[in-house]
This record gives sequence, structure tokens and C-alpha cells, in this order.
Amino acid sequence: MLNIGWFSTGRDEAARQLLVAVQQAIDTGEIDGKISFVFSNREPGEAVESDSFFDLVRTYQLPLICLPHRQFKASAEKNSEWRYRHGMEANSLIANFTPEICVLAGYMLIVGKELCQRYTMINLHPALPVGPTGSWQEVVWSLIDSGAERAGAMMHLVTPELDRGPAIAYCSFPIKGGSFDEYRAKDDRNSLFQLIRNCELAREFPLIILTLKALSRGEIRIRDGVILNSDGNTFNGYDLTGKIDYLLGEHSL
Repeated sequence: MLNIGWFSTGRDEAARQLLVAVQQAIDTGEIDGKISFVFSNREPGEAVESDSFFDLVRTYQLPLICLPHRQFKASAEKNSEWRYRHGMEANSLIANFTPEICVLAGYMLIVGKELCQRYTMINLHPALPVGPTGSWQEVVWSLIDSGAERAGAMMHLVTPELDRGPAIAYCSFPIKGGSFDEYRAKDDRNSLFQLIRNCELAREFPLIILTLKALSRGEIRIRDGVILNSDGNTFNGYDLTGKIDYLLGEHSL
């Protein structure tokens, strides 16, 4: 059984929906694992949305650990100093749970190198391996500006190099043809932006669930920062495009 630590800022409805989807996959046995704790960089009373997220965590009777980063940031002179102190305090709070995997699911704080080197941490990034880095907004605009033909999302290992850890699993989809080309012809960048984002969002939940399923069943293994298949051989990420297209009913892609 995979011992999962769940990291989330809990800033919006998507954060709640994602926790619900993964917990349901655990309850039905699709994922052979358990969420042993939920960690947030916000505290109760800081924001309405995160309070709603905390209420959801409590309904599942999951241990909730809150360590707001703003109090560390306010008292530090250097950016690296407060990140280090926050990371070390976080480690002291989660160490006894001994998580095998820590999932960053809408966790809006860059993890310091001390923490990501101590634990196996995986993150959802809304781009293909070696694709654009940055926020999802930055990624989508970069795809539009570069005239990219495909977009996607990946689960990757968290490393000190932001958004550049090795891919664990990923999926892709075309952003040429049909409505994509229509919006380009009209120079309707905002509609094109939203269409790409919607297609990516539709793939986030199945990508995370299928990745955790594969990890919990030994189809993917992570050893010392290296991604391995079930035979123990290194590979460049599990391409889940076909499985996710099938789940979404997009068999023609």
C-alpha cells in the first residue's frame, strides 16, 4: 500500500475536487494506497477557499498539518533563508508519517531543495516533458506564441530545478485543427487560450489518478531520483495519452 503525503494550498475548488477524486480512487481500490496526511502552507482563517479545503480534509478524517509560509517570509531578510526555515519545520512535522510519495496538488509554494531531496515528491505540471515552464498561464501563452502543435500535462519528480524534474507520466493532445485553427485564423487569442486550458484541465485528474495507480502497483518505481518501469529499467516517463483519451471518449486523437 502506497503511503501518500498530500500537499495543497487549497486555494480553489479544483484543489477540493482533486482530493475528492483521488480519495474516491483509493476507496474503490483503483489506487492501492492511503493519504496519511495533508499539508498546507496556509492556516485556518487565512482565506475562505482554503478553509473550505480544510473542512473537506476533516470530513475524510485525515491528519491536517498547516504551516503558513507568510510568517516565515515576514521575518526573513533573504528569500532563501525563509524557504529553508519553512522547509526544515515542514520536515519536522511530516517525518513521523514516513511518506513514500508526496504529491504536490495545487501547492502554490516552491519547495526548497532540502525538502525535495529528502522526500520523493511529485508534481503536476501543465506541459509536456521539456515543454514550457512556469505557471499554467505562462505555459499556455508560450504554446500559442511558439505555434506549438501539441500540448499536454505531466507528473514529474520535484527537483531543485523548477519544473524540470524527470517525467514520471504524461499525456498529450493536438492544438491544431478544428476550433484551434479557427481561433488562430480570427486572431482570437483569448478563446484559443481558454480552449487549450480546458483541454489540459480535462486531463489533469485522470493523469494524477493513473500515475498514482501505476506507482501503487509497481508499474512505475522511483529509486534515488531515477524513474524505472516494472522490470527495473529506466525510461522517459509513462505515456498515458491513449488511456486518458479513452477515458475522455476521444478515441480519434
